[in-house]
Amino acid sequence: MRGASAIANNHFRGRRESIHGGCECAIPGAHAPGNDYLHSRLPIRVLSLGLALALVGPAAVAVVPPAAAAAAPAVSAQSTPAQSQPTQLDAYLDHLKTLRASFLQTLADGQGKEIDRASGTIIVQRPGKFSWDIHPQSGSGAGTAGQLMVCDGRNLWFFDRDLEQVTVKPVDAALSATPALLLSGAVDVRRNFTISPAGERLGLQWVLVEPHGAEADFREALFGFDKGELKRMILEDKLDQTATVIFDKVERNVPVSAAEVSFTPPKGADVIGTPRK
Repeated sequence: MRGASAIANNHFRGRRESIHGGCECAIPGAHAPGNDYLHSRLPIRVLSLGLALALVGPAAVAVVPPAAAAAAPAVSAQSTPAQSQPTQLDAYLDHLKTLRASFLQTLADGQGKEIDRASGTIIVQRPGKFSWDIHPQSGSGAGTAGQLMVCDGRNLWFFDRDLEQVTVKPVDAALSATPALLLSGAVDVRRNFTISPAGERLGLQWVLVEPHGAEADFREALFGFDKGELKRMILEDKLDQTATVIFDKVERNVPVSAAEVSFTPPKGADVIGTPRK
């Protein structure tokens, strides 16, 4: 298995110069030189699961030059195995009860070309509940289009506004290995994921998350922290797409109402699946 630093180095390579962050910031493009954001191309549905993305926990863009890889922190063979070392993600989840944040999400294909851009909000109430609401930033009806994913503790609801269709699954069947599950607190994180420190890039401390089992929706994810706060999440899916999520206006451990993490199918929408009572 590749080391966490090697994986991070591979993700932090880039060719594109920059992307306007939308959340009052500009970020290096998925393939910009020196960019340290992982390009994940997870489909919108996976990202939604995806951040809540990991936050709902025992439930979140480029190619770097060789010099950067050489500068990656080495893990001593005599040190404690990375999987058993506490990381910033562990500390973050240990103290997380609720989360409310806005975000910008970009999606790049295997060649690093941006193919989608969206913004939205995430609300997490641990253990096991979250809402992930996302809207495209361009196109007609962008404000009312998009997807909503809600985990109410029993069921995972996915509402596609464009199709006027709702899909529902029991949470244990739907969230077997997703970042959202990691963050929600619905599962044993260390049992379902390998979590390793991945060094520092662009002023952020990164943590690599790799799911156990081939059924997972993503190959690997990187979580970027600044002074203990989650700032970035980069996800790579099985189609070689990379999704980068940038968080803004983050509020931790603030009140969350029951209505914010529950869902009732809108009148007239097609419903696929049977919710667990």
